[in-house]
Amino acid sequence: MRAAQVVELGRPPVVADREAPAGSEGQVVVEVLAAPITPLDLLCATGTSYFGQPPTPYVPGVQGVGRAGGRLVWFPTSAGMAPGDGSMAERAAVAEPDLVPLPDGADPVEIAALGLSAVAAHMALTWRGELAPGEQVIVLGAGGVVGQAAVQLARAAGARRVIAGARSPAAQERAAEAGADAVVALDTEDVDELARRFTAVADGPVDLVLDPLYGAPAAAAARALCPHGRLVNLGSSASETCPIDSSTLRSRSLRLLGYTNNALTREQRAAAVATVAEHAVRGALTVAHEVVPLAEAGTAWQRQADGRVAGRAVLRP
Repeated sequence: MRAAQVVELGRPPVVADREAPAGSEGQVVVEVLAAPITPLDLLCATGTSYFGQPPTPYVPGVQGVGRAGGRLVWFPTSAGMAPGDGSMAERAAVAEPDLVPLPDGADPVEIAALGLSAVAAHMALTWRGELAPGEQVIVLGAGGVVGQAAVQLARAAGARRVIAGARSPAAQERAAEAGADAVVALDTEDVDELARRFTAVADGPVDLVLDPLYGAPAAAAARALCPHGRLVNLGSSASETCPIDSSTLRSRSLRLLGYTNNALTREQRAAAVATVAEHAVRGALTVAHEVVPLAEAGTAWQRQADGRVAGRAVLRP
């Protein structure tokens, strides 16, 4: 079979022939239809993640969509995090309990583009953030895949107003297209200025901030929160540290919460994937993505790493 292989850590994968997986006991061989190139794939292949250095060569791809036993399924893998191969190939061996059946009408590419990023947005909003109907939400990094999904999922969960924060004009446009009521430019590190921008477009105090950025944007958004408001952090794209001040936390009794998909049980993850897929089939959830043939995996990988893909690159074997 054809597969993308990470031969040298820190370098894009190379597409070559590889023996198709046979699948061991408890595994199912999936015919891969779509495999996204995600930030986790890029990180693991550098060999600098906390998972350590994966043995090479290996097939990357921590998730994908394919067919198994006549069913359309979403599936995860541990490629790059543990020995073994992932989804960026014509076939993948997957633990059978990890397969998540997808509803009729699901588009494999669309579901692959959403994938675990949309799962993170959904669960950070509803499970960790306890979003209630009628609440006002700020979504930071709203031009990215997690952010675009979060804007739409917040609306689906009953938020009365969704404010987006995005850095570049292109990202701001994607946030607006996702359905944000207002978009704030995150083009400065001045916390006071960013806080003024959020407050100016908010309809009163904000209930919840979804934050994949941290840094100055998170500190500014926290100032727009109401008493007992919540900020859920699920990333550090802007900075590993945040200049949030103690008086903001204490004066409003704010809750700062962390989120990771790794905390989900298999059952929680499956239910979240099913919810994401249902929204996508109804046309209520989509993110910017680009379809790329598997043969061009190396080029697409580098473009994704360089930020030259508007959203998510999805490989089609």
